[in-house]
Amino acid sequence: MIRQILLDKSFLVLLLIINVAGTVYGYIWYDVQLDVTPAKFLIFVPDSPTASLFFSIFLLFFLFGRNIPYIEALAIVTLFKYGIWAVVMNILTLIVDGGLDPTGYMLIASHGAMAIQGLLYAPQYRLKLRHLVFAGMWTLHNDVIDYVYEMMPRYGSLMNYMDGIGYFTFWLSIASLAIAYLLTIKKDIKVRYDFNS
Repeated sequence: MIRQILLDKSFLVLLLIINVAGTVYGYIWYDVQLDVTPAKFLIFVPDSPTASLFFSIFLLFFLFGRNIPYIEALAIVTLFKYGIWAVVMNILTLIVDGGLDPTGYMLIASHGAMAIQGLLYAPQYRLKLRHLVFAGMWTLHNDVIDYVYEMMPRYGSLMNYMDGIGYFTFWLSIASLAIAYLLTIKKDIKVRYDFNS
C-alpha cells in the first residue's frame, strides 16, 4: 500500500511541488545570512534548501523514468543529515531558551519529514560506491566550511555551543553516509519498483 502511494505519479508530482516550495522558502529563510556571506561560500551555506533541491531534481527525473546517481547520493545523505540536524537544533533551542516560536515547531515537523522522505525512496536510487564517495566529499567539505570558516546556520543562543554542535554535525555526516550505504549499496535490493507496470 505504502509502496503504491510512493510511486503513484500524482503523489510524486505533489511531492515535487512541496519540495520545490520548501526549497524556495528555505533560500528565503537564509536571505539575511546570505547577504553577509562571502561569494565563495554561498553554495555551502543554505544546507536544507539545497538538500531539498537535490531531492526535487531526483523526483523530476524519476517521474520520467530516469536516474541521476550523483544527485541521488547527495539527496539521501543531505536530506537525512540536515533534516535530523534541524530537528535537533530546534529541540536544543527549546531547551536552552525555554520556548520555541511557531516557526521552530514548523521546522521540526518539516525537517523531520525531509529526513524520512529521502530514506523512503532508497530502493529507487541507483548508487555505486563512487556516487556515495562524492556525496561524502561534498558533505564533509560542507562541515569544514560551516565550522572552520564559521559559515554555519545562525541559531540565536545556540551560537554559544558551536564547538559541540560542530562535533555533533561531523558525526551526523558520518552516520548519514553509513545509512545511505546500508540502504542503497550494501543491501542487495532484488525488487525495484516500477510505477509503469
